[in-house]
Amino acid sequence: MTRFKKVFWISGGLAVLGALAAFAVVNELKTSRWQSAFWRDFSRGAGFSVEAGASDAIRFPQTGPYDERLGYHDLPHFIDRLEPQGFAITRQARMSPRLVELQEHGLFTPYREKNQAGLTVRDCRSAALLHTRVPQRAYERFEDVPPLLVSALLFVEDRHLLDAEPTQRNPALDPERFAKAAVEQGLRVFNPRGSATGGSTLATQIEKYRHSPQGRTGSVREKLRQMVSASVRAYQDGEDTLARRRQIVVDYLDTVPLAARPGIGEVHGLGDGLWAWYGRDFREVNRLLADNAEGAATPTPEALQRQAEAFKQALSLMIAQRRPSQHLLGDGTGLARLTDSYLRLMAEAGLIAPSLRDAALPLPLHLRPELPSTPRPDFVQRKATTALRTHISTLLDVPRAYDLERLDLEAETSLDGEAQALAARVLTGLRTPAAAKAAGLFGPHMLDPGADPAPLIYSFTLFERGAQANLLRVQADNINQPFDVNQGARLDLGSTAKLRTLVSYLELVAELHERWSGLSPAQLAALANNPRDPLGMWARQYLLRAKDRRLTPMLEAAMERKYSANPGESFFTGGGLHQFENFERSRNSESMTVREGFKHSINLVFIRLMRDVVRHRMFGGASDAERLLKDPADPRRREMLRRFADREGSAYLIRFYRKYQRQSAAGAEALLLRGLKPSAPRLASVLFTIEPEASEERLNELLTQRLGKGFAGSPRALRALRTTYAGLSLADRGYVARVHPLELWLVGYLRRHPGATLTEVLDASASERQEVYAWLFKTRHKSAQDKRLRELVELDAFAEVHRSWQRLGYPFESLTPSYASAIGASGDRPAALAELMGIIASDGVRRRVQRVDALHFARDTPYETRLEPRNAGAEQVLPTEVAATLRRALVQVVQDGTARRLKGALVDANGRAMEIGGKTGTGDHRYGHTGRGGRPGTERKISRSATFVFTIGDRYFGTIMAYVNEPYAARYRFTSALPTQLLKSLGPQLLPVLERGGCGGD
Repeated sequence: MTRFKKVFWISGGLAVLGALAAFAVVNELKTSRWQSAFWRDFSRGAGFSVEAGASDAIRFPQTGPYDERLGYHDLPHFIDRLEPQGFAITRQARMSPRLVELQEHGLFTPYREKNQAGLTVRDCRSAALLHTRVPQRAYERFEDVPPLLVSALLFVEDRHLLDAEPTQRNPALDPERFAKAAVEQGLRVFNPRGSATGGSTLATQIEKYRHSPQGRTGSVREKLRQMVSASVRAYQDGEDTLARRRQIVVDYLDTVPLAARPGIGEVHGLGDGLWAWYGRDFREVNRLLADNAEGAATPTPEALQRQAEAFKQALSLMIAQRRPSQHLLGDGTGLARLTDSYLRLMAEAGLIAPSLRDAALPLPLHLRPELPSTPRPDFVQRKATTALRTHISTLLDVPRAYDLERLDLEAETSLDGEAQALAARVLTGLRTPAAAKAAGLFGPHMLDPGADPAPLIYSFTLFERGAQANLLRVQADNINQPFDVNQGARLDLGSTAKLRTLVSYLELVAELHERWSGLSPAQLAALANNPRDPLGMWARQYLLRAKDRRLTPMLEAAMERKYSANPGESFFTGGGLHQFENFERSRNSESMTVREGFKHSINLVFIRLMRDVVRHRMFGGASDAERLLKDPADPRRREMLRRFADREGSAYLIRFYRKYQRQSAAGAEALLLRGLKPSAPRLASVLFTIEPEASEERLNELLTQRLGKGFAGSPRALRALRTTYAGLSLADRGYVARVHPLELWLVGYLRRHPGATLTEVLDASASERQEVYAWLFKTRHKSAQDKRLRELVELDAFAEVHRSWQRLGYPFESLTPSYASAIGASGDRPAALAELMGIIASDGVRRRVQRVDALHFARDTPYETRLEPRNAGAEQVLPTEVAATLRRALVQVVQDGTARRLKGALVDANGRAMEIGGKTGTGDHRYGHTGRGGRPGTERKISRSATFVFTIGDRYFGTIMAYVNEPYAARYRFTSALPTQLLKSLGPQLLPVLERGGCGGD
C-alpha cells in the first residue's frame, strides 16, 4: 500500500471517529442519556437510616454556611459538650458505605436538604412552646410559585433548566453557558482584564452558597466539586430529573442569600428578602403575581400598577443575589438600572406583557424602608420558654439567641404547657383588684383593704418527682420583662432560712450520733465537757440516758430541745453586738421547743439555735479553738492574726478606694484634709505619707495654706517636723494625724499610680496591711487578740455552715457570718429553695433537675442525632432519718403553724385530702443608717417579699412568692399568709391539669 493510501485511510478513519465523537457529544448534550446513567449508577446506594444507639457510620460536614447555620458542622462539639452533662446518644443516623465514600472523596453529602429549619421547643405533651423557622417565608411546592416568577428566575439565571426535553437533563450543566464561560476564562489568560461570565446553573449555585467555604467558589477544583455534587444530587431519584429540577427552583427561591440588614440579620430567600428590603407581605406579592398568570382577566390600571411594583421588586432581588451587599446596602442606582434592562429584555423575549413592562419601568425601587416595629413579646407567657431556651443555650455553649434559633434542633422538655399557661394567666390577672379579691388575697397579714395589687410580683415554680429526676412542670411569674425572679436575684426570703438552719442542726445531731452512738456509757462519760458547746453536751447526755440509741429517736429528741424566745439578750456575732425581735411579740416570754419554734417561725429560737450550731463548729468535734484561745504561745495565733490583719485591712482599703478612685491627686488631697483638724504635726504626718519626697518648701506651703498666713515656719522648725514625722512608721503617722493609716497610704499610692485598679491596690498593700496591725502581735494585747481570734474562729465556723448549705443547693458563694443568717440575712433564691424541698421530699436523695428530656438534632438528615439524659446516679446528701424528721416538721407547719390556712385545701382525684408540708418566710429589706449619738437616721424600704416553699403529696414540690420593690414596698405589710393563700386558690385549678396525664418524661 502506497504512502498516500495509508494517509488517506488513516485520515478517513480519524474523520469518521471524529464525526462519531461529535455526533455522540451533540446527542449527549441533547439527551443526557449517558451521563444520566453514569450519575445514577455513581450515586446508587448512597443513603442513610436512623437506628438506636451511637453510630460509627456517620460523618459530619467540615464547612459551608448552611451546615454551620443549622448546626450540622458543630454537632460533634455539641455531643462532646452534652455527654459530660449527663446526656447520651439514644438514636443516630447510619450512613451507607457509599454515602460515606462520597463524602470522604470530598463531595457534599447528597440528600434532600431542608429549606426551612430552626429551634423547636416542645412541652411534655409534645405541644410546641417555641417554633422558629429560617427563613420565615417560603414556598412549600413548585405549584405555589407564581409562573411569572419562575419565568423571571430562569431568564436571569438558568434558561433551559425546565426544558421538557430531554427528561434526563443534568441541571448541574448548561452546555451553552458552560462552553461560553470556558472560552471567556481561556481568553483571560491572554487578557487578564477581560470579563468572563459565570457558567453556574441554579443547581451549582445552591451547592456553592450552601456548602462551599464562605459560600464562594475559590478555585476550579471547588467549581468541579459543586458540579459533581449537584449532579449526584440530581440523579438520586432516577434518570428523569424534571421533578428534581422543579425542586431546584423552589430551593433557590427559598434560600438564596440576600445580604443582611441590621435588626433582622442574615436574609435568606425571596420571601424574607421582599420583607427585609421592601417591606412587602409575601402572600400579597404572590397573589398579585398569580393574578398575572396566563388566562387571568385583564387587570385594572390600579391592579396593574400593584403587579408591576411587586414584580419589579421580586426581579430586582433575583438580580441582586449576584452582588447582594453592593446592590442592597448601596444607594440602589445600579440595581434599578439592571432591573429596568431585564424588564425590557423579558418583554422583547415575550416573557412579560409590554403593559407590565411599561407599568414597571417608571417605578422607583425604595430599598430598606422603615419596617413596622416588632411587637413587644409577652414575657409573662414566654417566661418558662425563655428560661428553657437559656438553659439549652448554656448546655450547648451557644450564647446568642440569634444563633440558637437557627439550629436544626427540637428540644423536648419537662414543662407542662397547659399548666404553665394557666399559672401565667392567673398570676397576670392578680394585678387587678377583682382577681386578687376572688383569690382571697385581701385580709389580715395579706393585702390591706383598698391596697393596689398592681405593683406586686408573684412567682410560682412547681416540680414533679420522677423515678430518676425532678421534672420542672411550671415556672411562671407576672413580670412582663425578661428577668426571671425565680433564678435571677438574691432575695431576702426571710424565715425560709429557718429551714436551712434546721437542716444544719439536724445534720449535726446525725454527725454526733454517728460518732458517739457506738460508745459505751463509760466511754461517753469520759468525753470532755465543753461549756461552750451546748449541742455536744446535750448529745452526750442524751446518749448516756437513752435506751433506744437509733438515730430517729435522737432526732425527735433534738426537735424537743427548748430555747427562749426572749428578745432581751444581745448577741455578739459578725463582729458586732446585735439584738433581734420576734414577729409575734406575744411569744416573747415563752420558752419553746425547736419543733414549736419552727412551726410558728419564732426568730429568737432560731437565733439561739444558730448560735449553738456555730459554737459546735467552733468548739466541738475536731475543733481545737479552745486551746488556741487559752494558750498565748500557740504558734497558730500568729498566723491567724496575720489573716485577721489582711482581712480587716483589705476591708478598709476597699472602702477607701471607693471614696478616692475618681479623684485627681489634688482632689484626693483636699478630700483627705477636709475632715482633718489642722495642726503642724498632723499636716506633716499626712504630707510625708502621701508625698514621701516632699521638700521643706512644700511642707511650708501646706502649713501656710492650712494654718493661715500668720504661720511662718522657720527653716529649723520645718527641718525638725520633717525629721520627726517622716521617720515615723505608717501606723504612728496615722495615729498622729487621726486618720486611718491605710487611708493615708492609699491616697499616696493613687498619687503615684493614677488609675490603679482595686486589685492592684490590694496586691501592693500586703506588707502595709501587716505593718498597720503590728501592735496586735504583741503579747501584752492578749485580750485584743482573743477578741479578733474569736471573730476568725466564728468566720471559719460559718464557712463550714456555708459549705453544708451549698451542698444542699444554696446558690451563693458567701454567707453572712452572723446569727441573723438563720432568719434570712444571707438571702436565697426560690429555685434553690425548691431544690432543697426536692431533697427532703426524696428522702434525702438529690436527683438531678430535668428541664430537657431530649435534644433531637437534624431530623431526617444523614446527621440526625438524638440525645437524652442518662439515668444519673442519685446522691444521698441527707440521712434518710433527717429528711423524714424535716418532712414531719414541714407538715406540722401546715397542720398547726404559720401555713395552717392550707390544711385540707387540696384533694386528689378521689376526694382525699393531700398532705401538704412547707415553710413560710417574710423578708423586709431596708436600708438605713444611725445618726449622731446613736439616734436612728433615715430609713428606706427597698423591698418586701413573702415566700412559701412546699411539698404536695408524694409527687409535687416547689415555691410560691409575692414580692414588691421600691418605691412601692413601703405601702405594703403582707406576710407569708399572702403566698399561702394564693397557693390555696391556684392549687385546685392546677392539679386537674397536672393529673390529666399525657406528659412524657421520667
